[in-house]
Amino acid sequence: MGALFAGAAPASAHAALIGSDPAQGTVVDKAPTQVTLTFSENVALSDGSLRVLDPRGQRVDTGKPSNLSGTMYGVRVRAGLPKGTYTVTYQVVSADSHPVSGAFTFSVGAPSATTVPVSGPAAGGGVVGWLYGFARYVSYAGFIVLVGGAAFVLACWQRGAGVRAVQRLVVSGWVALTSATLTLLLLRGSYTGSGKIADVFDVSLVGQVLQTKAGAALVSRLLLLAAGALFIAVLFGAYVRRDTGAEAADGEGADGEGGSSEDDAARDAEKRDLTFGLALGGTVVAAGLAATWAMAEHASTGIQTGLAMPVDVLHLLAVACWLGGLTTLLLVLYRAPSLEAAAVRRFSRLAFVCVVALTATGVYQAWRQLGSWSALTGTSYGQLLLVKVALVAVLVGIAWISRRWTARLADAPVAAVEKDSAGKQRTTAAKRATVAAKASAKGSAKASVKAAAKGSAKGGARGNAPDSERAAQLARQQAAVAAAEAKRVREADPVRSGLRRSVLAEAGVAIVLLAVTTALTTTEPGRTEEAAKAATASASQRSGLLSLKVPFDTGGQEGKGTVQVTLDPARVGANEMHVYVVRPNGKAFDVPEVKVAFTLESKGIGPLPVVPDRIATGHWSASGVQIPMAGDWKIAVTVRTSDIDQATVTKNAKIG
Repeated sequence: MGALFAGAAPASAHAALIGSDPAQGTVVDKAPTQVTLTFSENVALSDGSLRVLDPRGQRVDTGKPSNLSGTMYGVRVRAGLPKGTYTVTYQVVSADSHPVSGAFTFSVGAPSATTVPVSGPAAGGGVVGWLYGFARYVSYAGFIVLVGGAAFVLACWQRGAGVRAVQRLVVSGWVALTSATLTLLLLRGSYTGSGKIADVFDVSLVGQVLQTKAGAALVSRLLLLAAGALFIAVLFGAYVRRDTGAEAADGEGADGEGGSSEDDAARDAEKRDLTFGLALGGTVVAAGLAATWAMAEHASTGIQTGLAMPVDVLHLLAVACWLGGLTTLLLVLYRAPSLEAAAVRRFSRLAFVCVVALTATGVYQAWRQLGSWSALTGTSYGQLLLVKVALVAVLVGIAWISRRWTARLADAPVAAVEKDSAGKQRTTAAKRATVAAKASAKGSAKASVKAAAKGSAKGGARGNAPDSERAAQLARQQAAVAAAEAKRVREADPVRSGLRRSVLAEAGVAIVLLAVTTALTTTEPGRTEEAAKAATASASQRSGLLSLKVPFDTGGQEGKGTVQVTLDPARVGANEMHVYVVRPNGKAFDVPEVKVAFTLESKGIGPLPVVPDRIATGHWSASGVQIPMAGDWKIAVTVRTSDIDQATVTKNAKIG
């Protein structure tokens, strides 16, 4: 459950804000006419994606936000903005469908005493974010069970198409995937917008979602699931009827009443054709479903998208065939009356092919999403990837144990019930009783009498054949006894029990692995995270602005206030310094004197005194402030509010 909740955490964005104009925390002398934001990749905007709020919380932006050039976006603001601190909020959707939100401030003339608090949950967070993450997990699980269960039946155990437990498992996968897709479609608008539960059923938001890449992917998934429903109907309908009909014909042939060898050959050919058609159609539907993830998430952005999307589809299919087939095998080992050793061997070979495909596609995806060894340990994506690799290694190790049990199962293909003649007779009687039960369920009295007569002949029944009702009752009793006997034999078989335990362990690890994989799909790739950090550092060096705010109290009458020191470009060499002193109410504080001193204690440099010049009320400035060495400097500001009242406040900052 802990891994499940971790997989449903709020999304970590792919795009990142790497620059803005005005820059974050700057104090500009002239009010801007527009505010621009630069992201690490293209983003999608809506009418309220970019907002600019004045110190009172009123919007001062005008018009709709627009794409200015490349990854730069902007919104115009009212002319002649008064002095104060303005808050810029943004909420956009990155190219890989994840929401991105944040806020920063800049000031015109002088900073305000207070800024506007940004209320509401972050994009992708809150209850809606948790529900969206949970629905994503369910959608992946449903896809794996649906595709893996069908692949197990067609490729490994075709007789399993008639097993009720297998049918329910595959149908449950289809229902889970369909329900989760509809839930994602409803939640999408609120997830990337307000984050409010009330907006989930807003029809206008759903309409907007349908016009996005993520909305198109979800609608395509629903259409493919309709085709998947038809596939399931054929697999568990016409396919099972042909298989059952062939077995019935074989049974009658064994009693001397079967058809000719030409009929058997025709039935076999017809079944092969149907199997091929189902395999081909199922592969197309499964690949299409996998493509709905590839076309809207990480594979659709970044480098080599033309290769990354097919690789992602292959990766998802391999995961589904391996883990979904594993789930089906576990269910069969617990619920099915019998399972041929050949079916387990076939799945073992299929799983091996899937692991090879996962390894090849996973290495490529890791290289594409990380880009460097440092990102493997220095980013959230890389750390999650290491956890996933470790889980896969554990899963493969347990699978190796399962292969050993499979080999033992192959060495002892004869069922335990055949070790003594009495058990063999009971098994034979159970088979014939099952045929009779199926015949009576269809309402065929003639078939029921015939089947019951055959069963009673083996069991020593005397007298004439009973009527159809008695035959059906006898068949049900014999079937119940045979099922109980088969279950007892299954539980007593040490090889089957050992295989069941190892497969159960595999399935447990697979559940955690799926949660980690879900978290990976919502985590910013290491390559883009490092690129965003580098771009932010570069932008910081270009803007070169250091801004510090420190409250002070000289102890005299009205001696409280806040002093802000800005240093531009905050690098080694000459810098321009501005000092702003404001009262608690945000108004400029006319103090008689301000002094600043810089000390680098680790190198024994300083204090280096700086006496700025008074520019205006509450505004002091100094040019050519020399910083001789990069390091963690202590900045001490002395503010004198009267002839005898003054205070010195300090704050550390990294410069250079």
